[in-house]
Amino acid sequence: MIVTRSLTKRFGSFLAVDQVSLDVREGDRYGFLGPNGSGKTTVIRMLLGLVYATSGQIEVLGKPMPASGPEVLAQVGSLVEGPSAYRHLSGRANLALIDAAGPAGSRRSRQARIAEALERVGLAGIDNRAVAKYSLGMRQRLGLAAALLRAPRLLILDEPANGLDPRGIREMRDLMTALNEAGTTIFLSSHQLSEVEQLCGRVGIIDRGRLILQDDLATLQAPTGRLVIRSTDPGRVAAALDGQVQHRDGDLLIVAAPDAAALNARLVSAGIPVDELRPERRSLEDLVLSLTSAGADRVDRPAGPGAQAGDGDGPDQKDGGSR
Repeated sequence: MIVTRSLTKRFGSFLAVDQVSLDVREGDRYGFLGPNGSGKTTVIRMLLGLVYATSGQIEVLGKPMPASGPEVLAQVGSLVEGPSAYRHLSGRANLALIDAAGPAGSRRSRQARIAEALERVGLAGIDNRAVAKYSLGMRQRLGLAAALLRAPRLLILDEPANGLDPRGIREMRDLMTALNEAGTTIFLSSHQLSEVEQLCGRVGIIDRGRLILQDDLATLQAPTGRLVIRSTDPGRVAAALDGQVQHRDGDLLIVAAPDAAALNARLVSAGIPVDELRPERRSLEDLVLSLTSAGADRVDRPAGPGAQAGDGDGPDQKDGGSR
């Protein structure tokens, strides 16, 4: 669904995206991750033909981009850098304009398409107030409704949960899951790593413009070889497993032991209560933090006498590869 080969983008002397080769397969729920300033939004804008690549190749839905833009984008729903809208118009009026500007669709069914999209994102009861009076979460939902107007084969979303409360985030996750199960491929960037962990099956991690990892999430989160034990008597667990306990936090212990069944039998035979026993798996947050640098929104003390604040952060522009 999305293939890039050595995709590169420069803004003057600043290298925003460096030789990125993505492989997003049909049916994927793909999380595109990395800190601020890593190049995520620049890659997404190139996929959609909003920014031209300096070099490299892009295929979306099996067609070259941006050369096949009109044909491809008719089958793609997108939300990039937050929803855009005419703020003086209502949400329904904005969706009607978006629908009219898109590929030919029946005017007779336009209101039905708009109503269905609003229903799916939780705005079915929206009134005629101007978008300027919407909350951030309502504007985000409206942007997602716009992305869903024409039943896309591929959804490309940049921070889709931005501005949503916990219930809204869960609703969005459920919506993405339902769309994917109905045949829509999902490609999203997000800083909500716990949501990506629950939603996505594959991830790509980008840092300083380079794709440093791309794999199935299950592979990346394979058991570490250690076990997690939770007990109401952690002191006895620690005493019984002296030398094997590598970390303790309250009633939770991390133990160097490969065989959960044998360990459980050992503790139970000693009369030690075991409330939880499971293989340790690396969290997505731990994985991302271990592989990436600090984001471009961090300003540390200069490293040396001649250093200037912001050295190495690249150009300060809305997209400019700085995300």
